[in-house]
Amino acid sequence: MTFLAPGRLWLLLLVPLLVGLYLLLQWRRRTYTMRFTTMALLSSVAPRRPGWRRHVAAALMILTVALLVVAFARPQTEVRVPRERATIVVTIDVSISMRADDVPPSRLRAAQDAAKSFVEGLPEKFNVALVSFAGTANILVPPTTDRSAVLRAIDGLELAESTATGEAIFTSLDALKQVPADPENPDEPIPARVVLLSDGTRNIGRSVEEGIRAARDAGVPVYTIAFGTPFGVVEIEGQQTPVPVDEETMRQIAEGTGGQTYTATSGEELEQVYADIGSSVGYTTEEQEVTARWVGFAVLAALATAVASVFLLGRLP
Repeated sequence: MTFLAPGRLWLLLLVPLLVGLYLLLQWRRRTYTMRFTTMALLSSVAPRRPGWRRHVAAALMILTVALLVVAFARPQTEVRVPRERATIVVTIDVSISMRADDVPPSRLRAAQDAAKSFVEGLPEKFNVALVSFAGTANILVPPTTDRSAVLRAIDGLELAESTATGEAIFTSLDALKQVPADPENPDEPIPARVVLLSDGTRNIGRSVEEGIRAARDAGVPVYTIAFGTPFGVVEIEGQQTPVPVDEETMRQIAEGTGGQTYTATSGEELEQVYADIGSSVGYTTEEQEVTARWVGFAVLAALATAVASVFLLGRLP
């Protein structure tokens, strides 16, 4: 925590001063009582006080002063705030290999469920686009804040042949070009991320390397998810064909574009990955003044002081 007016923290020296004065008053009161009474009469002149409880109200009052001083110094701290005008492109592989059931009920179905949870959890002001890819890549939903449109499109994903991972990156970048520019800052780049989920190796279209260069030139990090297990199998033309997940390609894309790479071998793991991505790309940390919070703490401490005085000492401070 930092302070916008740190010089005011010198007032915290009042705290040890108040503690010292309180202790001095307690000592003088006890000395006076002992001086002008006999031991026999002490119990009637100075009846037994409620022990440590009589100090509670004083301690709370001093705490109130300390909290008010901290508030007076205008504290600020890092808080998570949604990125303004942020755009997320959710890019999902719908190649035949996503039919594998090594992730029940299937890779595609698990990916759909997790992607919907991810979209629903993003801040309302976020633009979200949906891209699917197999032999080609298509923008199914351009950037929008209409979550229902994106969710319907995720439910409607259908499998197709081949895996054009490079094309998926290019098409995701094309989706971002449809975000309207900020009229007040037209040259300011849009805070954008591509979240690309795939399980297979590219076998058609422009290369992954070309896609990486394009994303890097555009300044758009690609967060990748390698989804599936090494033991996935699908039936193609009556034959069981292994479809192991291609983690290396996903890692290459993420590292080459400044994003992060993840692996998920179950629906539960995929949901956690999406949650982690949403936390890292959906918010930024900013210094914000939290004076009101500390004033609130001081008010609570003052109320506690009053309550302690009434119930423990029978009077208000």
